[in-house]
Order: sequence, then C-alpha cells, then structure tokens
Amino acid sequence: MFAPYCPYFKSMSITNNDTYNADHSMYTGNLTGSPMMTTLHNQCPFIAMAKRNYSTVINTSNTGNQNQTTRCPVSGKNVQDQTNATVNGRTDGNVSKCPFSSMASSFQQKATLDPSILPSFTNSPLKSLGEIAQTALNMSPSTDKEEKIDYTKQFTTAIDKVKSEGRYRVFRNMTRQCGNFPHSDDNTVVWCSNDYLGMGQNPKVIDAIQRAVQESGAGSGGTRNIAGTNKYHLELEQELADLHQKEAALLFANCYSANQSAISTIVKLIPGLVLFSDAKNHASLIDGIKQSRATKHVFKHNDVDDLRDNLSKYPKSTPKMIIFESVYSMDGTVAPIEQFCDLAEEFNCLTFLDEVHAVGLYGDRGAGIAERDGVMSRIDIISGTLAKAFGVYGGYIAANKQIVDAVRSFAPGFIFTSALPPSVTAGALAAVHHLKSSTIERQQHQQRASDLKRMLKSAGLPVMDTTTHIVPLMVGDAALCKRMSDRLLEKYKIYVQPINYPTVPVGTERFRLTPGPVHTPQMMAYLVDSLKELWEEFKLESKVELQQSQKVREGVYQHEYEKEERDGKGLPLLDIMVNVVSSSRT
Repeated sequence: MFAPYCPYFKSMSITNNDTYNADHSMYTGNLTGSPMMTTLHNQCPFIAMAKRNYSTVINTSNTGNQNQTTRCPVSGKNVQDQTNATVNGRTDGNVSKCPFSSMASSFQQKATLDPSILPSFTNSPLKSLGEIAQTALNMSPSTDKEEKIDYTKQFTTAIDKVKSEGRYRVFRNMTRQCGNFPHSDDNTVVWCSNDYLGMGQNPKVIDAIQRAVQESGAGSGGTRNIAGTNKYHLELEQELADLHQKEAALLFANCYSANQSAISTIVKLIPGLVLFSDAKNHASLIDGIKQSRATKHVFKHNDVDDLRDNLSKYPKSTPKMIIFESVYSMDGTVAPIEQFCDLAEEFNCLTFLDEVHAVGLYGDRGAGIAERDGVMSRIDIISGTLAKAFGVYGGYIAANKQIVDAVRSFAPGFIFTSALPPSVTAGALAAVHHLKSSTIERQQHQQRASDLKRMLKSAGLPVMDTTTHIVPLMVGDAALCKRMSDRLLEKYKIYVQPINYPTVPVGTERFRLTPGPVHTPQMMAYLVDSLKELWEEFKLESKVELQQSQKVREGVYQHEYEKEERDGKGLPLLDIMVNVVSSSRT
C-alpha cells in the first residue's frame, strides 16, 4: 500500500478500520475507495500524474503505478523501504517537504485542542474521512496566498553588510583629459591608473582609432565567425604572435575572458588534466579553473618546492598544467618563471602564464617578464591585456597554432561574443607596434616607480618593498583606507582608490600607487608631502613593520578555491601584520 508511506496520511493517523474515535484523537478508515483518497488524488501532483483512480494508484503491486508513486520526493524513498516503515508515527526528515503534511499536522493539532472544529459525525461515522480531508485542506492557506519572498531585501542586506565593513565601492568620476594625463577634467591628479605608460593619449594611437572609425564605422558588426572579423583583428593577432614569438594569437573582449575561456576549454579538450595554480592568482584564472571542474592543487605563492611536492603526487603520464602570473599586481612580486619551466619539463606539464601587468613594460620589445628573463620560448600559453600598458582595450592568448585553433573552435567565451570594434583593435595595434621599438616609455616608467618608493621610504611611510613598478602603501583597515582616500581627494585633489577585499585580503587594505612617465617629479613630491600630512591627521604611526611571515610567502589570498581547500569555513586572512595604530578607529 502507498498510503502508509505518505506523511499526510501518517499525520492523520489513518489505519485499516473505517471508524472515528469518539475522543477525536484518531481518524481511521479503509483507504481503498474512501473520499479522502479521492481528495488527495486531485491534490497530490504525483498521484494525479498517474491519471488513474485512487484504488489503482495505491496498489503498489502494479509496476507502472509503483513508478509513479516513487517519483514523489517525499514518499518515494519510503515506498522503496517498506520493511522499515510503520503505519503510525513514523518520523522522517522528508516529511516537512510534502505540501500536505504541514496542513494535516496543523489541523490535527487544532482538532485535539478544539474538537468543535470537527464536522458532526452523529449517526454517520463513515462520512468522517472525506469531510475531515476537505476540512484540513480548507483550513490551510493556498500556496498562492503564502507570503511572497522579498527578493529586494536579499540584495539590500548584502550591500548593507559591505557598507558596514567599510568596503563599499564608490565609482568616482575621473574623466581624463586627453593630452593632459594624469589629470582628470576637474584637475585632480590620478595616481592609480593602469594606463601605466599613458598610451591612451599617444598621438599614434589616437590617430589610428580615428582613421579606423572613419574607415570602418563604430562597431564590428558581429562575432568573429559571423561577419565580425576585419583586417585590424587579423593584423593585431599577427602582431601579438610576433611579440611573444609564438605561432598564433587570439583576441578576446578582455583578458578576464581570455583566461577564463582558455583554461576551461583546454581542460575539456585534455581528459584528466590536473591544474596547479599559484595561491595569488588573479580571479580570472581562478574562475577558469573553477569553471573547468578539473582536479586542482593550489601551491604556495612563488614556492618552487611546494609546487614540486604537489607535482610529485602524480605520474608523468598524468596530463598537468601549471598556471601562474609573471607580475602580481597587488604585492608587486615576480614569479620564478625559469624554475617553474624546469619543473614543467621534469614533470611533463603545460605552462600557462598571465603577463597582464608586464606586457608593454618589461623586455626589449615589451613582451613581458618572460622575454626579459629569456624564457619566453619555454612557455606554452601566454595571456595578456591591451588595456593597461598598451592603453586601449581587449585581451588575448598567444601559443602554438594547434592550441590557438582549438580554443578558437571550442571556447564559448570566444565563439558567442561580439568582436572588438575596429577602432579598438586599430588603436591597440598602433600601441603594440610602437612599444616594440620604443623604450623611452619603459625607462621612464621604471625610473618613476623607483624614485617614488625611495621618497616614500625616506618619509617614513609604510611602502612595501617590490622589484617592480607596483608601489603598495599599506593601511590595514578598509574603513580607514576609504576615509583617507576621500580626504586626499577633497583636500589635496589627489585620487588614489582604496584597495580592499576581495582584491586583497582583509587586514591588508592599501593604496596602490602607479607612477609613470606622465607623473612629474613635482607631482611626486606633492604626493609624498600630502601623504605625510594625511598620516599625521589620522594619527597613524609613520613607521610600520611588515612581517613577512610564512603565510605572506605562501600567498594566502581570499579566493573561493582556497576557502574550499584550506578550512572549508570562510575566507582565510593573509597574515601581513601592519603595525598601524589609529586612535580614531574606536
């Protein structure tokens, strides 16, 4: 019988005798042919699905009907386990999921407390089952009348939490003045732009963009496969392949999409591929790894020994890929690319290198750290951006023809995305071509970064030591970092965006300064003087100690895959102890 396993019937305490107890404590009856079964037949979607009368449905000896009853997410489990089921009083965690169990339970409780709600059964006890079922159904509100979910409240609660933690992000209007970088249209000096070399206002780039618009119009007109490919795409891909000394390159809308699409697609095309990812990898790399659903191992930041330990867990016959960046944009650290390549050769791995914060800035022709270190030919896949040092927009990968063709043919993020506009690709082409031969911008960039770090140290400000162009100035508190940023803008006309979680771990909030050729020595002196006054105004100690603990070297960043693999609870904190004290925090 099906009925004993339905939580609705159990809550009504139905057994095999068609009688009604005088004390109203139990309703019993022969289920076959009862009005209650007719009621439930019409109400339960799983019984009604059978399109048969109740007597047939509850006959579990019928194979076809048995299949219908076991589809019920509540009773199905119990039907299949009849030996453990009892007719009365069985408790099951699934009961609460049945839409009838709660209404029957509520009715039974109310009937116990107030028997007057029961229909009259004087001289007609056999009528009780149908009337009781209908009464129970009528007493419970329809699901259509249930309180609606307040979806807006869910979003408001999430935003309120971010605001309470002092890390709510405000987009400042910093409309740049072409020909007057780093100034915005209200004469604010911007110190956090990723247009590292100021190529966004380079005359060659501007001219190429204007000519492309006049020649080809505003947009590309479609995806690369559907009328969206133009000569600028083809020429730029050839230029990028040449830049990285690879056989081919492929353009994407941005490098986030390039990383995400390339990694997830490569995994799908190589069965059993195991991924090894640096702990400080960018969100786009992590997203590609997660999307691929591949087996992954997160090795300590830039730690060759830890990577070796992870690789040694697998035989050489297991396909593997090491994923890492060249320059890590928040701390300014540089990957030991040559040593990683040695491990890749030893353990038979592919290598995937993100050069986003290095292309245009390092190497004789601006191909990045791998070019500078003479190991570019040892990297299998290189990804880069056209939106930072090159000053325009877009992303790409460069690799051998087979890898590029495979990603081109199978990556949804490439196939189903409109192609970059001709103006954008023409401008990027001009920027890449220029920086291949011009070195003055790179030299000035490195000099400005070196000078600013020296000036900040001399002023006693908490600048982190880096060997790159990244200049992190530590604050260590999200709300304080935001207030200080606001003060710099209001009082000094200096804009530095506060950097907080999830870009950096909680407790390591900072200013990330990006000096470049467009910043003059006078601008740098004014910045340092302003920062000193700001530190005094907020009663921060000028001297800070950055404890380069083991966790710093490991690179315990707050990314989702680390949460899953490290503690399974919440997002771990990077143990950079910044001894910055402010009496105004309380």
